[in-house]
Amino acid sequence: MGEPHVVHEADVPPESWSDPVRGEVAFRTLVGAAGKKGDFTAGVAELEPGGWLGRHRHDPAELYFVLSGEGVLVVDGVEHPVSGGTAASIPGGAEHGIRNSGAATLRIFYAFAVGSFDEVEYEFSREDRA
Repeated sequence: MGEPHVVHEADVPPESWSDPVRGEVAFRTLVGAAGKKGDFTAGVAELEPGGWLGRHRHDPAELYFVLSGEGVLVVDGVEHPVSGGTAASIPGGAEHGIRNSGAATLRIFYAFAVGSFDEVEYEFSREDRA
């Protein structure tokens, strides 16, 4: 069992990806950040208008909960429109990616049932966009 961990999103510096395979996305790992093993890993991702997270897969299943904004989540080639209040359970090994299809920032809470983000090995597809 991990130790209790309480953190405010604003207190965690953002990380970001900006490349033609991984996408244009910023994220903050709030629980289970590198070097801070716990019971699970969770955080918040932000995709500005036009932003996207490239199609990828990883062994752990993942949960998305859309906090605000609009987007299109692609799971194993099937597109799913998402907006604030939408939850998505993504099976381990499923290829998935997401893009912002709206005019506002798309904010997503994400969670993995692993103790640290270090345990999530991303395998990106070579497609340009989600």
